[in-house]
Amino acid sequence: MITTLEAMQPNVNPKQMNPLTLAFVGDVVFELLVRERLVANGDRPVGQLHNMAVAQVKASAQAVAYHLLEPALDEEEMSILKRGRNSHSVHPPKNANPQDYRKATGVEALFGYLYLKGRIERVEELFQLITRNEESSAED
Repeated sequence: MITTLEAMQPNVNPKQMNPLTLAFVGDVVFELLVRERLVANGDRPVGQLHNMAVAQVKASAQAVAYHLLEPALDEEEMSILKRGRNSHSVHPPKNANPQDYRKATGVEALFGYLYLKGRIERVEELFQLITRNEESSAED
């Protein structure tokens, strides 16, 4: 059984956590959502699933998600998104655009924060916002 931090440690406040710690958790949450969606859309070879997942979790894709999420966020969520984006210890990989990587860190921090707060429905709602945009872009 997966238990959120708030249920395990009610005295720990994710809002006070380092945004890179939130992004550490959010990276896994986001990737799990992507993988669940891919598997739900049909059985495919693992290599193909991996390539499809990488395309959705890479920094440039999450930077697009950053801009999609901004108008849908409340003040608290926007604060977490920006804290993640503005983290100073973020060192992008050689193949990633630094601005995209910082925005991706913001998205991951937001997903990590919401997950740790136990706001799973909100995580799923924001993920659906991102996936609806991907689906409409694929149709164009």
